[in-house]
Amino acid sequence: MQSLIGISAENREVVAHQLAKLLADEFVLYTKTLNAHWNLEGMDFHSVHLYFEELYKQSAEIVDSVAERIRQLDHYAPATLKNFLQLTHLTEQDESGNDSRSQIKKLLGDHESIIEFIRGNIDEFADAHKDAGTSDFITGLMETHEKIAWMLRAHLK
Repeated sequence: MQSLIGISAENREVVAHQLAKLLADEFVLYTKTLNAHWNLEGMDFHSVHLYFEELYKQSAEIVDSVAERIRQLDHYAPATLKNFLQLTHLTEQDESGNDSRSQIKKLLGDHESIIEFIRGNIDEFADAHKDAGTSDFITGLMETHEKIAWMLRAHLK
């Protein structure tokens, strides 16, 4: 059945492709946050371990919401690790530093990278591709990542 939501098929395809990249970034970040949670060591283990648990749960919700937005545009979300690694802007977790400071720095860098990617698409989605809904959706995601980045930065001061 043809999608009649006021956005051309061509524009939906472009937006869905950019969202697929965002989904890959979000899934890689989710995995890296799990790694930080599972492998954390140090004197502040308990409190940071619990904080990382909050982050990975929030990240899982973000992953699901991005995949569902792709489906709302009548496209299929990539759903294999191979696809995610091909699409992501992020790098896989290196094995250095399981202390909280090292893990927080890694996660902060990834959140900031996602913020930049999202910011670069907000106006393009709304203006060039006539998709105000997805523009608004990713603006909300950006605000979520900005808050997380602020909190991660606060741990490093």
